[in-house]
Amino acid sequence: MKPVKIGICGLGTVGGGTFNVLAKNAAIVAARAQVPLQVVHVGARRNNPACEMGDTRVSRDIFEVARDPEVQILVELIGGTTVARELIEEAIRNRKHVVTANKALIAEFGNEIFALADDYNVTVRYEAAVAGGIPIIKALREGLAGNRIEWLAGIINGTGNFILSEMRDKSREFADVLAEAQSLGYAEADPTFDVEGIDAAHKLVILAALAFGMPLRFDAVYTEGITRVTPQDLGYAQELGYRIKHLGVARQNGEGVELRVHPTLIPEQRLLANVNGVMNAVLVEGDAVGPTLYYGAGAGAQPTASAVIADLVDLARDLSVGQTCRVPALGFARDSLRDLPIVPIEKVETAWYLRMEAQDKPGVMSRVTSIFSEQGISIEGLIQKAPAAAQTCVAVIVLTNKAAQGNVDKAVRAIEALDTINGDITRIRVEALDG
Repeated sequence: MKPVKIGICGLGTVGGGTFNVLAKNAAIVAARAQVPLQVVHVGARRNNPACEMGDTRVSRDIFEVARDPEVQILVELIGGTTVARELIEEAIRNRKHVVTANKALIAEFGNEIFALADDYNVTVRYEAAVAGGIPIIKALREGLAGNRIEWLAGIINGTGNFILSEMRDKSREFADVLAEAQSLGYAEADPTFDVEGIDAAHKLVILAALAFGMPLRFDAVYTEGITRVTPQDLGYAQELGYRIKHLGVARQNGEGVELRVHPTLIPEQRLLANVNGVMNAVLVEGDAVGPTLYYGAGAGAQPTASAVIADLVDLARDLSVGQTCRVPALGFARDSLRDLPIVPIEKVETAWYLRMEAQDKPGVMSRVTSIFSEQGISIEGLIQKAPAAAQTCVAVIVLTNKAAQGNVDKAVRAIEALDTINGDITRIRVEALDG
């Protein structure tokens, strides 16, 4: 059979990995796709010395790939949301199918891109945009198609997970571990997207759209990073039988959809609590199948290339038999997507971990507990540490039952205003991950 012809734009870590894996595994990929896949055009500002280009055409202008009549599928691996969007839209207008690993682009502009692709009867695939080599997009869009997805929770940023794992295991400070993550190539020179939760928020929006059949809503995600998590909090959590992980959580409840990214205490016996280092994992609860866990490498040249090539194989299968748009971009027919309400973060209910520094005086804890009671917050447990020698203040750790964030905010403001409480109170949500 005639090969399906591919153009790759971007020959960096992921682009080079994709080119090399396609070459290395050409025979097995062709057998699975039932047609050979051939890279005929690469758009890149510079060649990657790790790639043997042979007689593959290379253009410095990536838009030449989008306009090349020989190219049937364009692979966008340049990143960003400006030039990449222009490139993909140009490819679509030239009736080329698109594969991308660009989570920011899909999360922020996916609704418009998918609509344009429908207009031109081409397909956009993006398995590599979430959790690297883990096939979570395919699982939600196809493998769990018979389920109503109740909720999902994921460790979907490897940099943040590496930092929290190192801080917990070695009692290291955040800044120290971040510097190591940068030296190892896990974190960018500007780590904001990773440590402030923006990268995880991009991925969560995509997962939620697929899970609940809703448009992409990046503007609606509550996002909180890991910069304020301390080794002390990680240690206290472990004493209490928990691990702190940076989670993306999407949940349907009676009022709408919760979309939130934040540090979270998870019971240490949960599988998700034991995902360490740069690894990713996503836990999905379906009404028919129950809980399913997807674990693997969330980044890197070859894991991400694996996901890119999975999309290429799907498209090649369709092209080989003259079909297109076999599965809708978000797993639901376009006219079936529901504009579900987003639950305001003030109304989201979770259990809470709170740490405060209190003066070691009679009556302090009585006043603190009464403030919680006034806000309708019940206390699950309270630990007061003994003061160190010559110190007059003690660390107090409170675990609450489920309470709305709005009520917790009011309680915390009232407690912080007490003259027997020093400084700000640390607040971290607690998730049992059992319903």
